Amino acid sequence: MQSTLPPSSASGLPIRAVLSLFKLRIGVVITFTALAGLAVSPGASLSLTQLIVLTLSVLVSSASAGAFNQYYEHDLDPLMARTKTRPFVTGEIKHSPVWLVVIGALMVLSVGAAWIALNAWSALFVFLGAFFYAIVYTVWLKRRTWLNIVFGGLAGSWAVLAGASAADPQLGAVPLALAFILFLWTPPHFWSLAIACREDYKAAGVPMLPVVVGDKRAAQAIFYSTLALVAASFLPMAFGLGLVYGAGAAAGGFLFIQKAWLLVQNPSRKTAMSCFFASLIQLTLVLLTAIVDAQL
Repeated sequence: MQSTLPPSSASGLPIRAVLSLFKLRIGVVITFTALAGLAVSPGASLSLTQLIVLTLSVLVSSASAGAFNQYYEHDLDPLMARTKTRPFVTGEIKHSPVWLVVIGALMVLSVGAAWIALNAWSALFVFLGAFFYAIVYTVWLKRRTWLNIVFGGLAGSWAVLAGASAADPQLGAVPLALAFILFLWTPPHFWSLAIACREDYKAAGVPMLPVVVGDKRAAQAIFYSTLALVAASFLPMAFGLGLVYGAGAAAGGFLFIQKAWLLVQNPSRKTAMSCFFASLIQLTLVLLTAIVDAQL
């Protein structure tokens, strides 16, 4: 009998290829933001089952969006050194329309589970997170405008709200502030990577900010947007978070600003990647200390 699985699945998909296809590392970060949103929400605690459903719903929806991104961009990925080893490019996984069915089924499963186990608002935010990455960013904006990552980056913000609304559909000020921080975080984070990979994006014809305005002006945009981000990162303290959170926001913000300033002074791949990793440290400190502070 003919297999109904994606073509490459009949012989067994390599674990590495599957992890790469579904961008699970990004999914873990997105899921962490959802759990942070839950932790700072003033609503009722979730049961263990509900917590598992929230975690898996956000992770699976993010994974489905990541897989769609690679499916849709199979024509661009061979043109860039950073993406030319992705499984649809190398042939480890066959680029078949069956994968759209798999991706769609995972999306329906994740949103449906959130709706049944949590509530309609949480399910909506789970859906919006995947929709903004897969459709708004990947399909509508990425190949058309340098603003692609500004609006496409809302995926992380929706994840925060998915976690918060799981506990209380009437969103509080702190989770809304965290969602705003995620919105401001994404551009300087991704533009740093875009400077490091500018030649890739240029070769593929993708109008990332460094391709459009050059590395120097992009670095300046990163620096000023980082200043705005760090200023906004202290907003949760006005709505109840305390010194533990403030210390994390200050430490992460200082590091990110320092690396962004060095990038302005010398826009290069090395300083861009240093800034990129600083952005990850800054976000981790913000979310982790928000979780800890909210439990004190």
